Amino acid sequence: MNKKIFSRTSLFLSSLVITALISSCNHEEKKENKATEKKPEIKTFVLSKEKMATSLKIPGELIAYQQVDLYAKVSSFVKTLKADIGSEVTQGQLLMTLEAPELTSQLAAADSRLKSQEAVYTASKANYDRLFETSKTPGTISKNDLDQAIAKRNSDLAQFNAAKAAYREVGSIQNYLEIRAPFDGIVSSRNVNLGAYVGPSGKGSEFPLFTIQQQKHLRLAVSVPELYTGYLKEGDDISFTVKSQPDMLFTAKVKRLSGALDQRLRSERVEMDVPNLTKKLLPGMVADVSMPLPANASTFTVPKTAIVDSAEGVFVIRSKDGKAEKVSVKKGRETDDRVEIFGDIKEGDVLVSQANEEIHPGDVIKP
Repeated sequence: MNKKIFSRTSLFLSSLVITALISSCNHEEKKENKATEKKPEIKTFVLSKEKMATSLKIPGELIAYQQVDLYAKVSSFVKTLKADIGSEVTQGQLLMTLEAPELTSQLAAADSRLKSQEAVYTASKANYDRLFETSKTPGTISKNDLDQAIAKRNSDLAQFNAAKAAYREVGSIQNYLEIRAPFDGIVSSRNVNLGAYVGPSGKGSEFPLFTIQQQKHLRLAVSVPELYTGYLKEGDDISFTVKSQPDMLFTAKVKRLSGALDQRLRSERVEMDVPNLTKKLLPGMVADVSMPLPANASTFTVPKTAIVDSAEGVFVIRSKDGKAEKVSVKKGRETDDRVEIFGDIKEGDVLVSQANEEIHPGDVIKP
């Protein structure tokens, strides 16, 4: 009887031990599985330098190569109109004539004063010439009379020259009654009609008489950010498109660089010359400019996935002795999948290719 009880007890204890061992093994296997799940493989790559050629997309503005607003120099009225909006004009072409009756009277008065002073000067000169010839005979003319004759002649000559200058001045002002084109171009606006009052001040000078633009030759102006100012030089070819003709690719050549940064935008103004003989482009159009960024030197480039841009800053994760380490970097040029970086990095560094904020400094990196 006792032997049976002892046998059953031993059997029960043995089953408990076996169950405990199985449970312990399962528990250890779960721990190992969890440890394996917590530490997946981390992809890395070796940092190296390479030349990176890309392009920068920036907006630009097309402006007329030359543009001028024409105003009236004198108070007058519009007498005739020889051009209108859209008219192609050539340099020196008459666009408008103005009428100012008082200028005609002023010119006539100046002409009369000129003739009067000319007569006075002619008389005083003739008098001096006679006295001078007579004075060659000793004792006939006193030296004082001769000096007075010289002074009178010189004074009348000065008055005569002043009258000529006044006449030329009025004549020049009268020339302002003819408005002519200063260069070849197109009349882009006209703000007056026949009989309208125009002048250098007051209501008649609110708007220009004409605005003329040179459109067969345009300027393409862009503001290049400070980071990319070193990539452009005079003579470089630039391509661009406009919204009205998205399927056409236009080219321009860099001609003028300001050589200074705008204080507000921190960018350099660059102008390019654009031939426009076909007039497909218009001043004021917004252009989508593709600016090439050639590879001047080898730099560090990494996949975009290797960079973490967080609240802590922009950084990459470097493997140092098998441990994770954050390295702050600055981004440069970009392509579709790679980024140029600068910072405390060197060639041969092992970086994490799929970086994220869940990788903390000190974490073990097992490539």
